[in-house]
Amino acid sequence: MTTLDGQTALVTGAGRGLGRGIALALAAAGARVVLVSRTGAEIESAAQEIRSHGGEAVAVPCDVLDLARFEAVLDGVGPVDVLVNNAGTNAPMPFVAVSPDTFDTIFDLNVRSTYFLTQAVVARMIAAGTGGSVITVSSQMGQVGAADRSVYCAAKHAVEGMTKALAVELGPHGIRVNTIAPGYVETPLTAPYFADQEFRADTLRRIPLGRLGLVAEVAAAAVFLADPAAAFVTGSSLVIDGGYTAQ
Repeated sequence: MTTLDGQTALVTGAGRGLGRGIALALAAAGARVVLVSRTGAEIESAAQEIRSHGGEAVAVPCDVLDLARFEAVLDGVGPVDVLVNNAGTNAPMPFVAVSPDTFDTIFDLNVRSTYFLTQAVVARMIAAGTGGSVITVSSQMGQVGAADRSVYCAAKHAVEGMTKALAVELGPHGIRVNTIAPGYVETPLTAPYFADQEFRADTLRRIPLGRLGLVAEVAAAAVFLADPAAAFVTGSSLVIDGGYTAQ
């Protein structure tokens, strides 16, 4: 199905893991995809994969913390119909060990950049009067709490609250704002943790479905939230966690 024909989707952190999977899925659904990441080689590789399947993709190296550079990216790629805020980071550690620098690093990438990148894209959507869809990759940790995740949980809860507020404010402009909240998914970022068999077994015990999530399952959720089929969905969090947060 090519349900996003004629639309442009911009995905941050698109070079690997969830971001790459989401970019590929949006392209498969017919969108022209703008892939943004600090690592040019990774997003160009993803863009080439999209083109090899007949899709349209543009790779634009950009540090999402550089807001002036991001504004220039938007000026260069034209109107954006779908924004996927995927860039993020985590640094699990005990609460008493968290330094101000660690706190700032996690909040800057997960919250501050998401806020102001969304602001830049939405300003253009409002000016164009075309509406749009904003999707932020949150986490199951935006729904619950966990040991050694105090900063990450705080950041993702902030993203969830911001999403609800923006859904209310931007609804009259036809702009929908939602989050995807993945649970444990094996990606390049999480693979080192799951290499620890004790950690892996303990994690699987906590997931009612008894397995890790797949990148493709998260990507499918992004396509749904971008699609006209989700035209009445805003201010929501689509939790994809195998039942982890249901307990």
